[in-house]
Amino acid sequence: MRTSFKPLSAAAGILLSAGFLAAQTATLQGHPEDYSRADIEYGARLYSENCDRCHGPNGTGVSGVDFKSGKFHNAATDRQLMIVITRGFPEAGMPPFKLDDADLAGLVAYLRNMNTLDRGSLQPGNPARGQAVFEGKGACLSCHRVNGKGSRKAPDLSDVGSVRSAGSIERSLVEPNIQMMPINRPVHIVTREGKAIDGRRVNEDTYTVQIADQEGRLLSLQKSDLREFTVSTKSNMPSYKGELTPAEMSDLVSYLLTLKGQ
Repeated sequence: MRTSFKPLSAAAGILLSAGFLAAQTATLQGHPEDYSRADIEYGARLYSENCDRCHGPNGTGVSGVDFKSGKFHNAATDRQLMIVITRGFPEAGMPPFKLDDADLAGLVAYLRNMNTLDRGSLQPGNPARGQAVFEGKGACLSCHRVNGKGSRKAPDLSDVGSVRSAGSIERSLVEPNIQMMPINRPVHIVTREGKAIDGRRVNEDTYTVQIADQEGRLLSLQKSDLREFTVSTKSNMPSYKGELTPAEMSDLVSYLLTLKGQ
Protein backbone atom coordinates (compact mmCIF):
# COMPACT_ATOMS: atom_id res chain seq x y z
CA MET A 1 0.00 0.00 0.00
CA ARG A 2 1.39 3.38 -1.01
CA THR A 3 2.25 5.99 1.55
CA SER A 4 3.98 9.29 1.05
CA PHE A 5 4.77 10.13 4.62
CA LYS A 6 8.20 11.59 5.29
CA PRO A 7 10.02 11.99 8.60
CA LEU A 8 8.77 15.08 10.37
CA SER A 9 10.83 15.10 13.54
CA ALA A 10 13.20 17.78 12.30
CA ALA A 11 10.31 19.91 11.10
CA ALA A 12 8.43 19.57 14.35
CA GLY A 13 11.51 20.11 16.47
CA ILE A 14 12.43 23.43 14.96
CA LEU A 15 8.99 24.83 15.80
CA LEU A 16 9.83 24.81 19.47
CA SER A 17 13.63 24.69 19.47
CA ALA A 18 15.54 26.33 22.30
CA GLY A 19 16.86 28.97 19.94
CA PHE A 20 13.37 30.26 19.37
CA LEU A 21 11.95 30.04 22.89
CA ALA A 22 12.78 33.62 23.75
CA ALA A 23 10.62 34.90 20.93
CA GLN A 24 7.68 32.55 21.45
CA THR A 25 4.18 33.95 21.27
CA ALA A 26 1.10 32.20 22.57
CA THR A 27 -1.05 30.65 19.90
CA LEU A 28 -4.34 28.81 19.87
CA GLN A 29 -4.50 26.36 22.73
CA GLY A 30 -6.09 22.98 22.21
CA HIS A 31 -9.69 23.21 21.12
CA PRO A 32 -10.79 19.74 20.02
CA GLU A 33 -14.18 21.10 19.00
CA ASP A 34 -12.47 23.27 16.38
CA TYR A 35 -10.93 20.27 14.64
CA SER A 36 -12.39 17.10 13.21
CA ARG A 37 -11.59 14.10 15.35
CA ALA A 38 -10.75 12.27 12.13
CA ASP A 39 -8.06 14.88 11.42
CA ILE A 40 -6.69 14.67 14.96
CA GLU A 41 -6.54 10.87 14.83
CA TYR A 42 -4.86 10.95 11.43
CA GLY A 43 -2.34 13.44 12.79
CA ALA A 44 -1.70 11.18 15.77
CA ARG A 45 -0.79 8.36 13.40
CA LEU A 46 1.50 10.65 11.40
CA TYR A 47 3.16 11.84 14.59
CA SER A 48 3.57 8.29 15.88
CA GLU A 49 5.12 7.10 12.62
CA ASN A 50 7.47 10.02 12.09
CA CYS A 51 8.06 12.04 15.25
CA ASP A 52 8.03 9.68 18.24
CA ARG A 53 11.59 8.52 17.85
CA CYS A 54 12.93 12.01 18.55
CA HIS A 55 10.19 13.88 20.38
CA GLY A 56 8.62 11.03 22.27
CA PRO A 57 4.92 10.31 22.72
CA ASN A 58 4.43 13.42 24.86
CA GLY A 59 6.36 15.84 22.66
CA THR A 60 9.05 16.46 25.26
CA GLY A 61 11.81 14.19 23.99
CA VAL A 62 13.99 17.04 22.74
CA SER A 63 15.54 19.38 25.30
CA GLY A 64 13.81 22.75 25.40
CA VAL A 65 10.89 21.51 23.34
CA ASP A 66 7.38 20.93 24.67
CA PHE A 67 4.66 20.45 22.08
CA LYS A 68 2.01 20.36 24.78
CA SER A 69 2.76 23.98 25.67
CA GLY A 70 0.61 25.04 22.73
CA LYS A 71 3.14 27.71 21.76
CA PHE A 72 4.84 27.91 18.39
CA HIS A 73 7.28 30.50 17.16
CA ASN A 74 6.18 32.41 14.04
CA ALA A 75 2.94 30.46 13.87
CA ALA A 76 -0.02 32.37 15.26
CA THR A 77 -2.41 30.56 12.93
CA ASP A 78 -2.74 27.05 11.56
CA ARG A 79 -1.82 28.31 8.12
CA GLN A 80 1.41 29.81 9.45
CA LEU A 81 2.21 26.54 11.20
CA MET A 82 1.78 24.70 7.90
CA ILE A 83 4.11 27.19 6.22
CA VAL A 84 6.75 26.64 8.92
CA ILE A 85 6.62 22.88 8.30
CA THR A 86 6.67 23.06 4.51
CA ARG A 87 9.24 25.85 4.12
CA GLY A 88 11.51 24.78 6.95
CA PHE A 89 14.45 26.74 8.35
CA PRO A 90 17.48 25.63 6.33
CA GLU A 91 19.76 27.99 8.26
CA ALA A 92 18.83 26.11 11.44
CA GLY A 93 19.24 22.70 9.88
CA MET A 94 15.58 22.08 9.08
CA PRO A 95 14.89 21.27 5.41
CA PRO A 96 11.53 21.98 3.76
CA PHE A 97 9.05 19.11 3.78
CA LYS A 98 6.76 18.37 0.87
CA LEU A 99 3.44 17.34 2.40
CA ASP A 100 0.00 17.41 0.87
CA ASP A 101 -2.90 19.34 2.39
CA ALA A 102 -4.46 16.28 4.02
CA ASP A 103 -1.22 15.41 5.83
CA LEU A 104 -0.71 19.01 6.97
CA ALA A 105 -4.29 19.33 8.20
CA GLY A 106 -3.97 16.17 10.25
CA LEU A 107 -0.55 16.95 11.70
CA VAL A 108 -1.54 20.50 12.68
CA ALA A 109 -4.82 19.30 14.21
CA TYR A 110 -2.91 16.85 16.39
CA LEU A 111 -0.17 19.29 17.39
CA ARG A 112 -2.80 21.87 18.37
CA ASN A 113 -4.51 19.39 20.65
CA MET A 114 -1.64 17.52 22.29
CA ASN A 115 -2.19 19.60 25.43
CA THR A 116 -5.86 18.70 25.85
CA LEU A 117 -6.29 15.17 24.50
CA ASP A 118 -4.97 11.93 25.93
CA ARG A 119 -3.20 10.19 23.08
CA GLY A 120 -4.41 6.88 24.43
CA SER A 121 -8.00 7.97 23.81
CA LEU A 122 -7.36 8.40 20.09
CA GLN A 123 -7.99 5.45 17.82
CA PRO A 124 -6.33 6.02 14.42
CA GLY A 125 -7.82 3.69 11.84
CA ASN A 126 -6.11 0.79 10.13
CA PRO A 127 -5.74 1.26 6.34
CA ALA A 128 -5.63 -2.48 5.60
CA ARG A 129 -8.91 -3.07 7.42
CA GLY A 130 -10.29 0.05 5.74
CA GLN A 131 -9.53 -1.36 2.30
CA ALA A 132 -11.46 -4.48 3.24
CA VAL A 133 -14.44 -2.29 4.20
CA PHE A 134 -14.10 -0.30 0.99
CA GLU A 135 -14.11 -3.37 -1.22
CA GLY A 136 -16.50 -5.42 0.91
CA LYS A 137 -19.14 -4.11 3.30
CA GLY A 138 -19.06 -0.58 1.89
CA ALA A 139 -19.40 -1.82 -1.71
CA CYS A 140 -17.63 1.37 -2.79
CA LEU A 141 -16.22 -0.10 -6.00
CA SER A 142 -19.75 -0.51 -7.34
CA CYS A 143 -19.69 3.25 -8.00
CA HIS A 144 -16.12 4.48 -7.50
CA ARG A 145 -12.84 3.60 -9.15
CA VAL A 146 -9.40 3.27 -7.56
CA ASN A 147 -6.23 2.77 -9.58
CA GLY A 148 -8.07 1.29 -12.55
CA LYS A 149 -10.34 -0.98 -10.51
CA GLY A 150 -14.06 -0.41 -10.05
CA SER A 151 -16.92 1.53 -11.62
CA ARG A 152 -16.91 4.91 -13.36
CA LYS A 153 -20.36 5.94 -12.12
CA ALA A 154 -18.96 8.14 -9.36
CA PRO A 155 -15.72 10.17 -9.10
CA ASP A 156 -12.39 8.35 -9.30
CA LEU A 157 -10.89 8.18 -5.80
CA SER A 158 -7.33 7.27 -6.78
CA ASP A 159 -5.95 10.55 -5.40
CA VAL A 160 -8.61 11.48 -2.83
CA GLY A 161 -6.09 11.26 0.01
CA SER A 162 -4.06 14.12 -1.43
CA VAL A 163 -6.96 16.50 -2.09
CA ARG A 164 -9.28 15.92 0.86
CA SER A 165 -8.52 15.99 4.58
CA ALA A 166 -9.54 13.24 6.98
CA GLY A 167 -12.40 15.37 8.26
CA SER A 168 -13.66 16.13 4.77
CA ILE A 169 -13.59 12.46 3.78
CA GLU A 170 -15.45 11.45 6.91
CA ARG A 171 -18.12 14.10 6.31
CA SER A 172 -18.52 12.81 2.75
CA LEU A 173 -19.28 9.37 4.13
CA VAL A 174 -21.74 10.62 6.75
CA GLU A 175 -23.34 13.61 5.00
CA PRO A 176 -22.70 13.21 1.26
CA ASN A 177 -25.11 15.98 0.26
CA ILE A 178 -23.15 18.59 2.23
CA GLN A 179 -19.73 17.52 0.97
CA MET A 180 -20.65 16.98 -2.68
CA MET A 181 -18.54 19.11 -4.99
CA PRO A 182 -20.66 21.19 -7.41
CA ILE A 183 -18.92 19.86 -10.50
CA ASN A 184 -19.80 16.27 -9.52
CA ARG A 185 -23.51 16.85 -8.96
CA PRO A 186 -26.02 14.44 -10.54
CA VAL A 187 -27.72 15.65 -13.71
CA HIS A 188 -30.79 14.64 -15.66
CA ILE A 189 -30.79 15.57 -19.34
CA VAL A 190 -33.37 15.22 -22.09
CA THR A 191 -32.24 15.97 -25.64
CA ARG A 192 -34.42 17.63 -28.26
CA GLU A 193 -34.95 14.15 -29.75
CA GLY A 194 -36.34 12.96 -26.41
CA LYS A 195 -33.37 10.86 -25.27
CA ALA A 196 -33.02 10.86 -21.48
CA ILE A 197 -29.53 10.75 -19.97
CA ASP A 198 -28.65 10.51 -16.27
CA GLY A 199 -25.13 10.96 -14.98
CA ARG A 200 -22.87 13.42 -13.21
CA ARG A 201 -21.52 16.73 -14.39
CA VAL A 202 -17.76 16.86 -14.90
CA ASN A 203 -17.45 20.20 -16.71
CA GLU A 204 -19.66 23.00 -17.94
CA ASP A 205 -19.31 26.30 -19.76
CA THR A 206 -21.73 28.76 -21.32
CA TYR A 207 -22.54 26.64 -24.37
CA THR A 208 -21.67 23.03 -23.49
CA VAL A 209 -21.79 20.52 -20.69
CA GLN A 210 -19.69 17.40 -20.23
CA ILE A 211 -21.09 14.54 -18.20
CA ALA A 212 -20.20 10.99 -17.25
CA ASP A 213 -23.25 8.81 -17.81
CA GLN A 214 -24.21 5.90 -15.59
CA GLU A 215 -21.89 3.59 -17.51
CA GLY A 216 -19.03 6.02 -17.01
CA ARG A 217 -18.92 7.18 -20.63
CA LEU A 218 -17.87 10.79 -21.13
CA LEU A 219 -20.38 12.78 -23.19
CA SER A 220 -20.06 16.34 -24.47
CA LEU A 221 -23.37 18.03 -25.29
CA GLN A 222 -24.37 21.36 -26.76
CA LYS A 223 -26.83 23.09 -24.47
CA SER A 224 -28.75 24.31 -27.52
CA ASP A 225 -29.51 20.65 -28.30
CA LEU A 226 -31.10 20.00 -24.90
CA ARG A 227 -34.75 20.17 -24.02
CA GLU A 228 -34.10 19.69 -20.31
CA PHE A 229 -31.00 20.06 -18.15
CA THR A 230 -31.50 19.59 -14.42
CA VAL A 231 -28.71 19.64 -11.83
CA SER A 232 -29.51 17.98 -8.49
CA THR A 233 -28.19 19.09 -5.11
CA LYS A 234 -28.81 15.62 -3.68
CA SER A 235 -25.96 13.15 -3.92
CA ASN A 236 -26.55 9.67 -5.29
CA MET A 237 -24.16 8.37 -2.67
CA PRO A 238 -25.81 6.82 0.42
CA SER A 239 -24.88 7.92 3.90
CA TYR A 240 -22.85 5.40 5.88
CA LYS A 241 -23.97 6.89 9.19
CA GLY A 242 -25.19 3.97 11.24
CA GLU A 243 -24.20 1.54 8.48
CA LEU A 244 -20.59 1.32 9.62
CA THR A 245 -19.33 1.02 13.17
CA PRO A 246 -17.10 3.85 14.46
CA ALA A 247 -14.09 1.56 14.07
CA GLU A 248 -15.04 0.66 10.50
CA MET A 249 -15.54 4.34 9.65
CA SER A 250 -12.13 5.21 11.08
CA ASP A 251 -10.50 2.35 9.15
CA LEU A 252 -12.22 3.38 5.91
CA VAL A 253 -11.10 7.01 6.27
CA SER A 254 -7.55 5.84 6.97
CA TYR A 255 -7.53 3.74 3.82
CA LEU A 256 -8.86 6.57 1.65
CA LEU A 257 -6.12 8.84 3.01
CA THR A 258 -3.48 6.48 1.59
CA LEU A 259 -4.81 7.08 -1.95
CA LYS A 260 -2.38 9.72 -3.19
CA GLY A 261 -2.51 9.06 -6.93
CA GLN A 262 0.08 7.30 -9.07
